[in-house]
Amino acid sequence: MEQDYPQKTGIDKILKEAFSYWNQTLMYNIIFSLIYFSVSFIVLYYFGMKYGLLQKFEDIFPLALKNPTAYRTAAQEIMQTGEAMKFSYVLLAVFAFLYPLNLGLMKMFRKIDLKQKINFEDLFAGYNGTNFFIYASFFLFWYIIFEYAKLLVIPAVLWVFVTLFCAPLMFFMDKRIMESIQLTIKALRGNFITVFVCVLVAILFRYIGIFSIIGALFTFPFWNAMIYAMYKNFFREMD
Repeated sequence: MEQDYPQKTGIDKILKEAFSYWNQTLMYNIIFSLIYFSVSFIVLYYFGMKYGLLQKFEDIFPLALKNPTAYRTAAQEIMQTGEAMKFSYVLLAVFAFLYPLNLGLMKMFRKIDLKQKINFEDLFAGYNGTNFFIYASFFLFWYIIFEYAKLLVIPAVLWVFVTLFCAPLMFFMDKRIMESIQLTIKALRGNFITVFVCVLVAILFRYIGIFSIIGALFTFPFWNAMIYAMYKNFFREMD
């Protein structure tokens, strides 16, 4: 497949399409959230107990109400221990392992466009063949740079934007990471206001669910629908 240069598209069209994709795959969005939160909780709870971090935070918890400053100091000391460092590696590994789930939802959105029937197996498209290694590695690459960039805040925000469409470009158009970044930058140059507004809406809608556990199951995966809707409108694919 080959692509035209990034196109201009209205915000209202992208928003309508994103909510439509999300609504049509609502059951799979819930399954996505259940898998994501369940795996994260089980693994992190196990290693939190294994490294004794949960017990350490439980011991200093009374300070949170009595002396918040002392609590923050104690918490920082805990996070500087070798056990906390090991835990952070586990945390990174879990997020890298779960990242390919996002590609499964995007495959479903593509099948909706093609008027094909979606099924449960589609949710794990990011784990088929070499896909898992490709997208888990991409996440690790993305996260390592983000960790350094966030020290200055603005570079971190820029990094998020210039990699916004990398996953779908790699998944649907078989682009490499650097080429995907270049194409994303081209899309941003002509559509920055549109992208900014859509990203803001996606963030607000995605995290509005944190006010209730049940709500999070519905809204947490919405980010994927917005990314795909923007990708589909900005990058024209031709057979």
